[in-house]
Amino acid sequence: MTDLGVPPDNRTRIIEVAARLLREQGPAAVTTRGVAQEAGVQAPAIYRLFQDKDGLLEAVAEHVMATHVAMKAAVVDEAEAANTDPVEDLRAGWRTQVDFGLTNPALFRLLSDPARVANSPAAGMGKAVLEARIHRVAVAGRLKVSERRAVELFQAAGVGVVTTLLTAPAGQRDAGLAEAALDGVLAQIITDEREITDTGPATTTIAFRAIAHALPGLSASERGLLSEWLDRVITAYEAS
Repeated sequence: MTDLGVPPDNRTRIIEVAARLLREQGPAAVTTRGVAQEAGVQAPAIYRLFQDKDGLLEAVAEHVMATHVAMKAAVVDEAEAANTDPVEDLRAGWRTQVDFGLTNPALFRLLSDPARVANSPAAGMGKAVLEARIHRVAVAGRLKVSERRAVELFQAAGVGVVTTLLTAPAGQRDAGLAEAALDGVLAQIITDEREITDTGPATTTIAFRAIAHALPGLSASERGLLSEWLDRVITAYEAS
């Protein structure tokens, strides 16, 4: 039993039932009475665990997103271990995320709320996975903007694409929109593979910044100072 007097497996069952109702029927179907009936518990148990419907939806969002992010993190680890092309891995991550948003529209809308994202551990984990993918591109010398800008461009474009596609009925969506948007973002942040042997100072600086934290022969404070200087140089390149 939990401190609230509700068995732990009841909490899991309630969240899973609510997640299914949210996915299949939308937020309106996630009522205290409906979830309690489907989960085989009394309605007061939901109030004791989640306080209200918003609390239950928060728990559902965290549960589903955390499961999705764990899967993405495993894919990134496998890609790194197999030395998969980091740009192709980034493309794969984009497609997975767009598909997740289109498959889970109600959950996507919940997680697109800036207030929720700011306080969501699962959203933070998802951003960390994207940061890891972008970092691999930077280490490979393929990134031509700062890692932070690349992450933010990717996030902004991804949310925009899914939001736009969800405004149209499934059968009337532009099938090529997501790939076109991806190509546009990559053109802004990635150095063409043919240019790798002749990279400019900005790309070289960004690649150096990606490994600055692990350089030998420097103290932690010296590595921090070097990283700060490189960040300033990269910012200057982006502003020019």
